[in-house]
Amino acid sequence: MRTLEQIREQIDRASDRRAELWHRLSEGRDPAVADELHELEHEIERLWNEQRVVRAAIRFGEREKILKRARTEERIERSAA
Repeated sequence: MRTLEQIREQIDRASDRRAELWHRLSEGRDPAVADELHELEHEIERLWNEQRVVRAAIRFGEREKILKRARTEERIERSAA
């Protein structure tokens, strides 16, 4: 798992590149630039999602451990009923 700082740096670089691409598009339509911009938008979205996952893991613990704990608690509640 990457650190929040590593993810943030990649988001910053991608955001800078996105600004460059928008500037180039403002000068005239270029399908290659538009395609790169579209792909970059998806990459930035993926990075923000990754950052949210890492933040949640830092705050609450690893996802698999949380699910395992919840399943165990659920089994205990069922057996007690």
